[in-house]
Amino acid sequence: MKRCPTCNRTFDEDWLAFCTEDGSTLVELPAAPSPGEPPPTVRIPPAADTNPAGQKPFDLPGSYNPPQPIAPAWQPPPPPPLIPVASQKQGLAVASLIIGIISLTVGWCCYFGVVTGPVAIALGIIQLVQIKNKPSEYTGKPLAIIGIVTGGVYFVVLALIIIIYGAAFLAGGLGHT
Repeated sequence: MKRCPTCNRTFDEDWLAFCTEDGSTLVELPAAPSPGEPPPTVRIPPAADTNPAGQKPFDLPGSYNPPQPIAPAWQPPPPPPLIPVASQKQGLAVASLIIGIISLTVGWCCYFGVVTGPVAIALGIIQLVQIKNKPSEYTGKPLAIIGIVTGGVYFVVLALIIIIYGAAFLAGGLGHT
């Protein structure tokens, strides 16, 4: 059993180390006295003065004291200053993407993709260089990469078609002799 020396409250829990009322360190009480022995005398300190200014314990009729405003303990921080943000540029990346898609779709007509494919690749590379040099000013990296890839895919597919037709032409020309 433990006792708080400040408020004289007793606690049966052995795991407690501090008083739950005032936070004082608890003191171990001696073992319980035998049945015929009177309990030990405990000196209780006088109560603290709760009225140090000598105020009246209650308001008398006609003596109105308006409540004093209490300052808030926490105030939110002021908002950050408004700084104009420059619009981020991604025009070349969008153009690279659009021209790369045109290369894959319409570029097969009259070999139009032979012109649009390199343009898509070039615009995408220029945009990636600008993004690398000034990342706060230029954006659109995924768009530029997709434009480069679609322009490159056109040439890879075109090369495969030429190789297949060339092999078929050679195989057909060799078989007739």
